[in-house]
Amino acid sequence: MIKKGALTIAKSLSQMNTVSMRAFHTLNKCTVNYANPKTIQLYSRNQFFFGKGKMVVEVPKMGDSISEGTIQELTKKEGDVVALDEVIAIIETDKVKVDIRAQEGGKILKFFHKEGDTVEVGKQFYEIDTDVAPAEGGAKTEAKKEAPKKEEPKKEEPAKKAEEKPKAEEPKKEAAPAKKTEAPKATTATTSTKKKSAGTRDERIEPMSRLRIKVAQRLKESQNTNAFLTTFQEADMSAITDLRKDVQEEFQKKHGVKLGFMSFFVKAAVYALQEQPIVNAVIEDKNIKYRDYCDISVAVSTPTGLLTPIIRNAETLSFAEIEKAILDLSARGKDGKLAAEEMAGGTFTVTNGGVFGSLLSTPILNPPQSAILGMHSVVNRPVVRGDQIVARPMMYLALTYDHRIIDGRESVTFLKRIRQAIEDPRRMLLDL
Repeated sequence: MIKKGALTIAKSLSQMNTVSMRAFHTLNKCTVNYANPKTIQLYSRNQFFFGKGKMVVEVPKMGDSISEGTIQELTKKEGDVVALDEVIAIIETDKVKVDIRAQEGGKILKFFHKEGDTVEVGKQFYEIDTDVAPAEGGAKTEAKKEAPKKEEPKKEEPAKKAEEKPKAEEPKKEAAPAKKTEAPKATTATTSTKKKSAGTRDERIEPMSRLRIKVAQRLKESQNTNAFLTTFQEADMSAITDLRKDVQEEFQKKHGVKLGFMSFFVKAAVYALQEQPIVNAVIEDKNIKYRDYCDISVAVSTPTGLLTPIIRNAETLSFAEIEKAILDLSARGKDGKLAAEEMAGGTFTVTNGGVFGSLLSTPILNPPQSAILGMHSVVNRPVVRGDQIVARPMMYLALTYDHRIIDGRESVTFLKRIRQAIEDPRRMLLDL
């Protein structure tokens, strides 16, 4: 009986649009043991809002091993009414930018920090009054309705100004020939050009982003910790180039994504890693940790810096799945939508400096990995095939590795296997 009574009261309250949030919150305390909130929502035209009054929200967790971040932007201001899960701020961490969303709907009363401040996870972030909540659609719908009203006078003002300008300018054009005072203008022009030709010596200082600072620290730590050595190979790209031309249209029609070079190199890396497991291993204290899975980090250039999101268990993926994964990671990396977890770990890295025109380079290790493969630009070069000199599309391959764990024999054999797989992709299919 009590349960039915509670549901009846809830139904009648849902039909009234002028219910006090605090009154309903008091009612909820009396009926919470008997009424299922999900059942109550079935009777509600708008979902019931269990007001909590004023509350302070802490900085949420932003990923594993992330303890702090810098407020890059406060997308909402004090006094704004926000809906549940609406983005109110963007925090930049050492690894990625994180959208901070409203944990409760209501009116933001106060931010405890401003843009540019460093905030720690678990510390006070903002105060919100949950008794003030947007109605169906909230402030967004109101803003849309008000926008056209404010724009109506603005549209007329430029038209009036456009009509007035010709009238004011006409006498100026007629008066110009009467005044013959162009000589001083010429002298000022020449003096200004002399100043410009002398050049400027302006300087400006801009703070480094947290991501750039972290990348710089990790690269220097990698350089100080690992014993770098780089070995090179030269790969003939004719087979892959011809194969892409032959199946590109059919491949794209079936899978909805283009067949690029990266999927071949990721596949070739997996193929070689499974033959040389030491390249997939890492030093951990005084031990060697072997990984039987291949998590391939793919270097992606973004406006905020170089990111290395990971293709998990690449050994289980097809060419199409790898291409889709690379496309997705690259797009979300450029939009700042990658999660920190998507860049943590990895057993091997593939980076393609060829997209920027790099002919040859020595890539730096991405800790805690032990090796990295560098791709470069494809250039037609004269090579000897049999007794003839012919032009072939060639690419230099570079493998930088940690010589503490990987010997020269393993590194050279590993890179040679990648070259063989690229020059004859059938080897990967037939496991030769």
